[in-house]
Amino acid sequence: MSSENYPKEKSPAESHAEVIVRMFPSDANPAGNVFGGEILKHIDMVAGIVAQRHSQSNAVTVSMDSVNFLKPVFVGNVLTLNARINYVHNSSMEIEVKAEAEDIVTGIRTVTGTAFVTFVALDKNGKPTHAPKLSLKTDDDRIKFEEGRIRMDNRLKNRQK
Repeated sequence: MSSENYPKEKSPAESHAEVIVRMFPSDANPAGNVFGGEILKHIDMVAGIVAQRHSQSNAVTVSMDSVNFLKPVFVGNVLTLNARINYVHNSSMEIEVKAEAEDIVTGIRTVTGTAFVTFVALDKNGKPTHAPKLSLKTDDDRIKFEEGRIRMDNRLKNRQK
């Protein structure tokens, strides 16, 4: 791991990202259901924005876990993806993403999916580098940090098997 100076702490709010995407027929099967892979692509993209905003460096996807497709997304829906950083451990960062579909004719919004994506911050040589620690300003930040720590511990245990 790079031995650069540790970057200053940042709050989850400083790197939050929201992406809004309209779903088209090319994103879906013949019945009009948007492909899960299309949604995953957008989840990975918005999580990457958060990881790079937080680390202010290149960051790459290490894993996606706890991806849950709760409800379908249809052609014509507007997909809103909200992403926030929950946990930082050295160079790795856990990003939580919530996906919501909106039928813009009726205005009805439905939570359609959730995911946890782990990224690693990289230095200019492509080696892992320290990401800024999280400044936990709210009770929600502290709760999500602790939950993220537990998930990260479990990921590390499962990787060693």
